[in-house]
Formats: sequence, C-alpha cells, structure tokens
Amino acid sequence: MKPKSITLDDVAHQAGVSYQTVSRVLNQAAHVSPKTRTKVEQAMADLNYVPNRVAQQLAGKHSLTLGLATTDLSLHAPSQIATAIKGKARELGYSIVIAMVDDHSDLACQQAINELLAQRVDGILVNVPLKPTRSQKVVQQCAGTPVLFLDVDPQSAAFSVLFDPKVGAIQGAEHLLSLGHQQIALICGPKDAISAQLRYQGWQQALSSASLTPQAVYYGEWDARSGYQATQKLLSSQIPFSAILVANDQMALGVLRALHEHDVDVPEQVSVVGYDDTADSAYFQPPLTTVRQNFKLLGEESVSRLIVKLHHTIEPPSETLLLATKLTIRQTTAPFTPKND
Repeated sequence: MKPKSITLDDVAHQAGVSYQTVSRVLNQAAHVSPKTRTKVEQAMADLNYVPNRVAQQLAGKHSLTLGLATTDLSLHAPSQIATAIKGKARELGYSIVIAMVDDHSDLACQQAINELLAQRVDGILVNVPLKPTRSQKVVQQCAGTPVLFLDVDPQSAAFSVLFDPKVGAIQGAEHLLSLGHQQIALICGPKDAISAQLRYQGWQQALSSASLTPQAVYYGEWDARSGYQATQKLLSSQIPFSAILVANDQMALGVLRALHEHDVDVPEQVSVVGYDDTADSAYFQPPLTTVRQNFKLLGEESVSRLIVKLHHTIEPPSETLLLATKLTIRQTTAPFTPKND
C-alpha cells in the first residue's frame, strides 16, 4: 500500500501553527517571526516533508526554483561558481536546475535557456560569455522571467554580477612590470569569450602604458592542454621572453608543465602569472602567482540579487555589481635578472 503523502496540514499540526503560516514560510514571506519559521522548518524536517513544486507552479505561485545556464562544469571556475550558487540558493529556500551550454554559439545558449524556461523556473542565472547583443536576445527570449548574467561586458546594460576582467589583467601585468620584466608573452583564452577579450585588453593597456608590446600572443581554450600547447609553440619559436601572462589557472598548469619539460626554471628563468586563483593553484609546482576572483562571493551575490529582483522588496542600487579582483603573489614570479634572457 502506497504511504500517505505528507501535506501542509500535517506540517501545520506538527508545528502548532495555521496552514497559512506554513504556506508563508514556504513562500519566503517576510512577515514571519524567526521563532515561528524555525518551528515550521523543524516540523517539515521531522515529517520529511517535500514541497510539491509542480502543484505550486500550476497554482501560479513561485516555484522556488532558479535556473543556471552554464559553460563546462569540468572547468574549475564554472564548477566553483555553480557550487556557490547552489549553496546560497539552498540557504534561501530555492533549488537550482542546471542546463549545460556545450559551446559558445547562439543556438546552444538559446537551447539551454529554453530548457530552463520549460521547467518554469522563477529566474535564470547565465554563466556563459555573451556580447551585449546576445545578452539582450536572452532577456527578450525569457520575456517576463528575470535574468542575471555573470559573464558579460561590465559596460553593458545587462543585470549582472561580475568581476572586471580588464582590471584584474592590469593587476597581473603591472606586477610583472614592477619586477622589471619587459619581454612578456601572452597566452589568451578563446577569441570569442568576452572575459578572455577583456583580459587581453587589460594586458595590452598595461604594457602600452610602459611603452611595451607583447613578445608573442597565443590563443586557446580554458584548459591545461591549451596552455601546454601554446607554451610549446612559444619555446620552439625562439622568441625571447622572461615572463608569461596566462588567461586562467588551468591554462597556467599546462604552461608550467611545458616549461618544466624544457628544463626552464620557474621563476628563476621565467615568471608566470595566472588568473582566477582556483582552489588548486596554491598546490601547483611551484605555487601559482595569480589574480584572485572570489567565486564563492560571485555565486552568492548573484543568487541574492536575483531573488531581490524576483520579490521586488528593494531595487538593486545598480544593474551591474562589480566585484574586486586581487593579486595573490606566490612562487611563480621573481625579479627579472639578465640571466633570464
């Protein structure tokens, strides 16, 4: 015999409150005292009550579900951001539905958004690199469903929470310049990724301010293989360089591997600066100097601002929230000396 489903009435009886109070707690209503909310939440836990979200949707209420359209979760940064988003959403009473974007094409992004809309999510977080015209198309596609972006140009009008890639790139480049490096090679991310483009622009701006140009520029994907292959090309080119700026930490892992295979000492002969400060970068050999982006903060702020927008309790102070980056100096950078040539 099928066990009886736990209802809101059961939860109300267990907690000693009204049906309406339980409903208000489920819908994250503000006018519930902390003591009452705790009693209701404890009753739900004791009874193993699971909200019937489908019924809530059919009733036209909030589904208490957010959608996340994201790039490859095998990469460190998207994975850490997704983990932070899920944790903050859970804390605020929401669940997360994830749709993967297999490539950076308009069609792939459109399909992922449609997949989320079909599940009647309350709002959507988009961690996919998008140019302003493409982010506008996503907003139009979502119609009345609020959308928040995590990887667009900071100058765009999109509702977003971001790190400024150009500022972070300048921090990394200026660190090398302060150490006396002038022959600097660049290993960039994908040409079609807006964050990769802006990091490249930041590097160029810092070098130009010092009346320098890059010794070499290579492009790749956001993975260790791309960093490894680009460094192999750089080494075989015989172009002189004393330092490398790398678009992310996973690529930098490949850079360090290639330099090690060619018996190039880091940082005595070549300095390397990564970007992201992922959890593993402190354990590279040597530990990586990199530009820190606090992915946990990014994920948490994104969820909080989207939920504020959903409930219209207060308007965000601006459409774009820019989070600070910070240079983390470890053991892959050192002052330039003539023996670096």
